[in-house]
Amino acid sequence: MANSEIDAVRELLAARAESRGESLEEMRAGIDALADVFPTPKDVSVEPVRAGGVPGEWIRAPGATAERALLYLHGGGYVIGSVTSHRTLIADLSRASGRGALGIDYRLAPEHPFPAAVEDAVAGYRWLLEQGFQPADIAIAGDSAGGGLALATLVALRDEGVSLPGAAACISPWVDLEGVGDSMQANAGIDPMVNREGLLVMAEHYLAGSDPRNPLAAPLYADLQGLPRLLIQVGSAETLLDDSRRVAERARRQGVSVTLEEWPDMIHVWHIFAPILSDGRRAIERIAEFLRNGH
Repeated sequence: MANSEIDAVRELLAARAESRGESLEEMRAGIDALADVFPTPKDVSVEPVRAGGVPGEWIRAPGATAERALLYLHGGGYVIGSVTSHRTLIADLSRASGRGALGIDYRLAPEHPFPAAVEDAVAGYRWLLEQGFQPADIAIAGDSAGGGLALATLVALRDEGVSLPGAAACISPWVDLEGVGDSMQANAGIDPMVNREGLLVMAEHYLAGSDPRNPLAAPLYADLQGLPRLLIQVGSAETLLDDSRRVAERARRQGVSVTLEEWPDMIHVWHIFAPILSDGRRAIERIAEFLRNGH
């Protein structure tokens, strides 16, 4: 069935692609410019913090409880993206879930390659515990590279003997740094955002010579036993579709409670376009429902 809203999003992406720069600095500025396209609602509180030494922001929509927290890890292939680029999405998640959200600016490659991002995400979670949040009252979420980072963070925390959060939500997670999933080719002609060539460049920046199957870099290869319940959302038009399918199956085989949602016609991290995309708003509400109800 035709979806005029997602078509409008595709047109927006095409227009932005025509003026997009190629240097790393231009790419970073380009994604941060999303904050101008979709500004954060004025009723949302934004408080700069340092979470375990990592810069970030407490982002709280009206009515957000002080007892529960969401740790959000932005996407961008580990080389671009920031709390600035994702602030409106994080605010939308705070509003829908009724909890404050901590977005962190973990260190980016190539200046800070793997495992810097994992270390910073772990530090952010430990900081939340130090603030008095109970593990069961914390959730971790992230999109794209941030979705893979959410899983890697859970694995790292488990291996360090730290009590795990109550739940995690992964949006279009990138968990295979070699790009070998079937959908990488099958959906190449319909995904307007992610292609294998670009992913491999970002993976090279991030890995800096590390094993592309290191489980903390590519959670597709991690031991996922003991992780909290997971929600994974992915669009049917994504090259990363099989990343979600494969990591969900692996988690299930290892005894993790997993809900995998494949959204028809949706593109990579369509949630960012929630201000103009009703399926984006519905997907955010589903994440909130998952966090509230435990399924």
